[in-house]
Amino acid sequence: MATTVRSTKVALPAAPLGPENPLPALRPAGELHRIDPADLVGLPADMARQIGYAPLRTILPVRTRDGYGRDRAPAELDALVVENSRLRATVLPGLGGRLHSLFHKPTGRELLYRNPVLQPADFALAGAWFSGGVEWNLGATGHAAHTCAPLHAGRVPAPDGGEMLRLWEWERLRDLAFQIDLWLPEDSDFLYVGIRVRNPHDRTVPAYWWSNIAVPETDRTRVLAPATAAWHFGHQRVLRQVELPVPAAGAPDVSYPGGSQHAADYFLDIRGDDRRWITALDGDGHGLVQTSTDLLRGRKVFWWGRGRGGRRWQDWLTEPGTGGYLEIQAGLARTQFEHIPMPADTDLSWLEAYGPLSADPELVHDTDWAAARAEAAARLEAALPRAAVDTAYADWLEQADVDPKDILHTGSGWGALEAERGHLRLPGTPFEATALGEPQKPWLELLLAGVFPRPPAGALPGPGLVSPPWRELLESADTYPGNEWYLDYYLGVAQWAAGDQAQAVRSWERSLAAHPSPWPARALAVADALDGRTDRAAERYLTAWQGLLAGAEQYGPDARTAQRALLVEAVPVLLDAGRAVDAERLLAAPALGGGAPLDDGRIRLLRARTALARGDAAAARALLDAGIVVADLREGAEELNETWWAVAERLVAGDGEITDAVRAAARAGHPLPAGYDFLMRPGS
Repeated sequence: MATTVRSTKVALPAAPLGPENPLPALRPAGELHRIDPADLVGLPADMARQIGYAPLRTILPVRTRDGYGRDRAPAELDALVVENSRLRATVLPGLGGRLHSLFHKPTGRELLYRNPVLQPADFALAGAWFSGGVEWNLGATGHAAHTCAPLHAGRVPAPDGGEMLRLWEWERLRDLAFQIDLWLPEDSDFLYVGIRVRNPHDRTVPAYWWSNIAVPETDRTRVLAPATAAWHFGHQRVLRQVELPVPAAGAPDVSYPGGSQHAADYFLDIRGDDRRWITALDGDGHGLVQTSTDLLRGRKVFWWGRGRGGRRWQDWLTEPGTGGYLEIQAGLARTQFEHIPMPADTDLSWLEAYGPLSADPELVHDTDWAAARAEAAARLEAALPRAAVDTAYADWLEQADVDPKDILHTGSGWGALEAERGHLRLPGTPFEATALGEPQKPWLELLLAGVFPRPPAGALPGPGLVSPPWRELLESADTYPGNEWYLDYYLGVAQWAAGDQAQAVRSWERSLAAHPSPWPARALAVADALDGRTDRAAERYLTAWQGLLAGAEQYGPDARTAQRALLVEAVPVLLDAGRAVDAERLLAAPALGGGAPLDDGRIRLLRARTALARGDAAAARALLDAGIVVADLREGAEELNETWWAVAERLVAGDGEITDAVRAAARAGHPLPAGYDFLMRPGS
C-alpha cells in the first residue's frame, strides 16, 4: 500500500485534564532532577558548564494544569495515522503530538508501551503528564510543558513523494519554534522522524531536547547501546560515572532493569563517532530500536524498579495488571541536566528512526557485554544502515521548509502572536493569524495599540506574557483610567519571571493599594513565603482569600477553580505559621458557587495535616484510614508517607516527646499501607 496520512479517533478510558490553574506559576519549577552545584566538581568541563547554564527559574508564562482527577470514562481522542504496508504509527496531536502506538504488521507486535488508559499525573513541568508511547520534550529539564497541549498538524509531501505528517508549535518556556515530521517510506520497517528547533531571535537561547520512548518491561528485557560507561543519577541526587554493564563488584547488571529495586536514571556515554542508537530487547531477542543522526548525542534508560513503591507508580500511571514499562531515551546532550546554548537566528535539526529489531537471543543475553552490543549493532546495520539514515536526513531537509498543504489539527495561538510581534516568517511552520484566540486577544491589543485592556468581565485574569519584548511593552503601555492596578499586576508577573523580585513586589504592592484584588495579594504571599516571611505570607493569603470571596459572584463557575488553587497554596503556609485554626476555617468553607466544601484527595490530605497540627491525631488518622487519593501527586513526593508516619508517631507518643524510640515503634506498629507507598529511594 502507498504511505498515507489520515485522521481517526483513539478510544480510551480517560480522566479529563480539567481546567488550568488560574494562578501564575510564581514558585520555582519543582523539577526532581537537580544537581547541587557543589557536586559539579570533577565532571567534564563542558558537562559542568551546560548543567549550570540557564536553569529554569519558573515555568512562566505557562500555566499549571492540575485540575484532573482519577475518574476515567470512555473517551475518543483525536488521532492521526501514518501508515504503509508494514508499519502503522498513531499520533495524538491534541496531547503534545505523542506517538501513541507503533504497530509492526508482519509480526503483529506493538513496538511501544501503549498505555491502555489516559491518566494524567503531576510529572510535567506544567503539571499534567501521562505515560506511554514516545513524547517530545523541548524546553528545559523535565517533561515538556506542552505534553498535554495541542499541536498544529498538517499533511506535507514526503521526501519520497508520499505523504508526511508535520507537527509544529511555539515552545513558550524558551520562545522557540519546533517541528516534528513523521513519514514512512514505502515498504519501510522504520518510521523516520525529522525534527527541527528554531531560534528566530537576536539572542542566544538555551536549548533542550529529549525523545522519551516507553517500551514494555519484562524480567528478561535488556537495554543495549554502544557504550561502556554511563552517568548514573539515583536516590543520592549525585551524578557519577559507572562502568557498564556491572557498575561495581556484586552490583546487579544495570542493562537488565528488571533486576533493580529502585528507580534510577542511567545516561549512556556514547563517545566519539560511534553510531547513536539504543534498543530494548526481550528474552527472545525482539524489541524496538531507536537510532538517529549524530547531533542527537545522548541516550538514557529509566526504570521504576521492582520495589513496592516503583510498582505502585506503574499501577498509578497505567492500569493494574497490564504490565510495566521502562523508558529508553535520546537527547541533545549527554544528560538531561544540561542545556545547550543556541546562537541567535539558528536552528538545530536531526533525524530519528524507530523500528523493530530482532537479534540472536543467546548473543543478546551473553554475559560478554561487548558481544551483546556487537550483535545488536550488526542487526541494526543490516536492517537500517547508518548511511541510509544520513541520506534520509539530507532528503528530509529539502522538504523541511515546504508549508503544509492541508491542516489536520490546530494548536495554540501563541506562535501566531509571536510571529506578529517579531514579524517572523518561518517557512514550513505557518503560525497563521486564524489561530489567534481569546487568550491572545488582550496581548494583541497591547501590541497593536499600545494599550493594556480592562479586566474581562466575569472572567478570571488570563495568562500573562513575560519575555523581555513583552515586558518592555507592559512598561510603556497606556491603559484605561482605573485600570492601572491590572497593568501593574501583569507587569509584576513579568518582572518576577525576569528575576527582578524586588521590582515585582513593588508593582504588586502598587496594584493592591489601588484595588483590593485577590491576585496581587496572592502574588505577594508567594513572595513573602519564598523569602521566609511566613507570618506575613499567611496574612497575605488570608487577604487574597477574602478578596476572592468578595468577588466570587462575578467569576461564576471559575471561582471554584480559583478557590481550590488558593487553598492548596495557602493551607501549608498557614500551618507553617502556626495558624491551624485559620487553615481549618478555609478548608471548611463552602465551595464558591454553592455546594459542600471542596473534598478531593489533595484537600483531604490538607485536612489530615491540619487536624494533626491542631493536636487531633485521631481525626487525622481517621481521614487516612478512610482513604486519600491525591490525583496530582508529584513525582518523588513523599508527603503521603510523611503524613502517615507523623500521625503514627503522635498516636504512639501521646502527649509525650517524639523520640527515636517512638519513631521506631510507630513504624513497627503502623506500617505504611501499600496504597500510600510511592517511595522511590532506599531508606525513605
